Amino acid sequence: MILRKKLGGRNTFIRLIAALIIGFVAILFILPTVLTIANSFMTEKEITANYGAMLDNMTEDKKTYISEKLNLKFIPDIVTFDQYESVLFKNSEYLLKFWNSVILVVPITVFQLVVAVFAAYGFSRSTGRIKELIFFSYIILMLMPYQVTLVPNFLVADKFGLLNTRWSVILPGIFSPFSVFLLTKVMKRIPSSYIEAAKLDGASEWQILSNICIPLCKGPLFSVGLLVFIDYWNMVEQPLIMMEDSDMHPLSVFLSEINKGDIALAFAVAVIYMVPSLLMFLYGEDYLVEGITYSGGIKG
Repeated sequence: MILRKKLGGRNTFIRLIAALIIGFVAILFILPTVLTIANSFMTEKEITANYGAMLDNMTEDKKTYISEKLNLKFIPDIVTFDQYESVLFKNSEYLLKFWNSVILVVPITVFQLVVAVFAAYGFSRSTGRIKELIFFSYIILMLMPYQVTLVPNFLVADKFGLLNTRWSVILPGIFSPFSVFLLTKVMKRIPSSYIEAAKLDGASEWQILSNICIPLCKGPLFSVGLLVFIDYWNMVEQPLIMMEDSDMHPLSVFLSEINKGDIALAFAVAVIYMVPSLLMFLYGEDYLVEGITYSGGIKG
């Protein structure tokens, strides 16, 4: 009895220490976001006073180390909405870049999931060496960094006359192997008894996919969709290489360029830039957790 109490107290102490460490790490991760939001409500004069040394270094042709200490403030002296007013109502370029991002990212996310569902169902239902070879090729492509496949994509887009069009970014994104790999692993975990029972009832392959596989994979589907959306919402290299016309560039490229100029405006753009991904995460948090912890078994 005494030994159990000692072990129980020791386990409680270990859990407390682990919780404190995790909480500290979580605060470190969230601090940059909080700092960005707080600075977006500061006046341009206050931002210049806090980050003057960094701003001077950004404008110089020759970059040097910043010897002065930067004043990181989480509470503005004067709250202002001038940056947001400028971005949303006075600067039409921001809205143009925002819709450029939507036009690129939404089709990539939707159609990549559509392609992945059909491909994953085929991989999970078929057997044989050819299937294993194709799936192995998908894994190799997924392990390659995008910079490696960027050159072949550029050459193919040039061959078909797609350069400087949105299709040069959308088409490679739609056929990315990332979603196929993850959904194949998920569909393989669906109990075969479900599919066999559906076959005995005379269900077709389409009915098995639409009525059994897709409903059981709803959580993983949302998880994959969220990861794909965030990945392509933050893309920079693809549009820079594939599209010469800056008017077609998405918001992610615009954000990287605006940092060189008005940093006060950049803070406001960065906050608004985070909103779509944050809303998707908050809306589908339960699906995301379900997708991560999905095991393919029957829920009681």
